[in-house]
Amino acid sequence: MNDLTPAIEVSGVRKAFGQVTALDGVDLSVAPGSLTALLGPNGAGKTTLVRIIATLSRADEGRVRVLGFDVAAQPKQVRARIGLTGQFAGLDDGLSGRDNLILIGRLAGLRRRQAVERAGELAATFGLTDATNRLVRTYSGGMRRRLDLAASLMARPALLVLDEPTTGLDPASRQQLWTELGALRAAGTTMLLTTQYLEEADRFADFVYVLNHGTVVASGTAAQLKGTGSLDEAFLALTREGAI
Repeated sequence: MNDLTPAIEVSGVRKAFGQVTALDGVDLSVAPGSLTALLGPNGAGKTTLVRIIATLSRADEGRVRVLGFDVAAQPKQVRARIGLTGQFAGLDDGLSGRDNLILIGRLAGLRRRQAVERAGELAATFGLTDATNRLVRTYSGGMRRRLDLAASLMARPALLVLDEPTTGLDPASRQQLWTELGALRAAGTTMLLTTQYLEEADRFADFVYVLNHGTVVASGTAAQLKGTGSLDEAFLALTREGAI
């Protein structure tokens, strides 16, 4: 993949669950090194699209390429190059934070020594060194989310997919997580973010897509979308019933 190739390219993607159409001809593109936000009300299709991009689900129609690889034809290559953190931390409560990270690293193909070293680095990066030997069941919500993010970075992914990563966090934990994400962004990591917090898209995203009823109803920078008003106002106007 060269610098001009999109990190994510979605073309004409459709997905239905029985009689319910979750995605109806979605097109979007994510530039390398950017943070792109995907906004939409509950049921708009955001998580369905994320699952397709992350190879966890297959589109009924259309094509998705991630870092130059087709997600349907080359899922292993895609999985080896991306990190995924979601609304609910995918951690083993019966293991320590350190052992969770090492396990993820080993599953990603790291040798044990590499996994141990990487786990120590990420624990320090995310302020978890003092808690690394504690069982995850003793962690607070903010600590679990930071550990989940650390786990998604064990294999140094070129693309980080964030599905509502700050949902349920208190303001201090959200700010801390965004400080850490900001450092990753500055280092050149490409990010795709879904969020219910519009101020996060307004403050941090380079580009924004708005989904409603499985269709992209608007795209642009936050400044372009909100015009002379607020992003909240623009979002409500774009996603109100009958807006498309």
